[in-house]
Amino acid sequence: MGKKKTIAIRTGFTVLVGLMALTMILPLLWMISTSFKIEGEVFEFPIRWIPRTPDLENYAEAWNGSFDFPLYYLNTIKISILSTILQVTVSAMAAYAFAKIKFKFSGIIFMIYLSTMMIPSQVTLIPCFMIFKEAGLMDTHLGLIILTSFSVYGVFLLKQSMGAISGELSEAAIIDGAGHFQIFTRIILPMSRPSLVTLAMLKFIWTWNDYMNPLIFLNTTSKFTLQLGMRSFSSEYGNQYGPTMAAAVLSIMPLMILFLICQKNVIEGISIGAVKG
Repeated sequence: MGKKKTIAIRTGFTVLVGLMALTMILPLLWMISTSFKIEGEVFEFPIRWIPRTPDLENYAEAWNGSFDFPLYYLNTIKISILSTILQVTVSAMAAYAFAKIKFKFSGIIFMIYLSTMMIPSQVTLIPCFMIFKEAGLMDTHLGLIILTSFSVYGVFLLKQSMGAISGELSEAAIIDGAGHFQIFTRIILPMSRPSLVTLAMLKFIWTWNDYMNPLIFLNTTSKFTLQLGMRSFSSEYGNQYGPTMAAAVLSIMPLMILFLICQKNVIEGISIGAVKG
């Protein structure tokens, strides 16, 4: 009886999670379906999920229309890749220092550093704006990359992963004459790969989807990111749902491909960060 009850509970939980997942994915499926429809089919009821005559004209309109969609794509790719590389590098070095190097007050310093996660980003927005304006970094991609390249969460995630690696490996390397740089690059980083991939993917997604920072720190249209371009595109094509949905699909396609490629490492990395301490 206990076994049957357990199976029933698991089945019910699986069905519940499946229904929740379905409610999350339905808007995405509707968006993809609408991107291939002509305007007359968009609001048909009941919903026709597979268009009668799938049309790529909406994608051509979004990509080659009055907005420079390819330029926004390139700007977003550049900013996302560079800020991701910089954040992962800085976070990995800081995490190694906290996890593997013993120095005075390291625990207290890390707790103080970690407590800054409680400060909303909106609180530091005005000081950052003033600093970047004085430094001449306003309306530049460099300023936006620097602004989004540091993360307390990234240091925390990687510290959890690196702290779980046996100290005997580092001790053996020290006996063989290795310094911190060799230990960090040849032992710790390869063994922290799942967490590094997780942080890199999360950072890339956050930067790709970032709307507030580009809105505040970028003024020139030619420097706009994809999110700002989507805002302008939606404003002009707001009554044309086909091209708007096609532009939305184009904007999220790289993220979907990235997740499919990295999902195994991401799940493993998040699990390590969650249970190791």
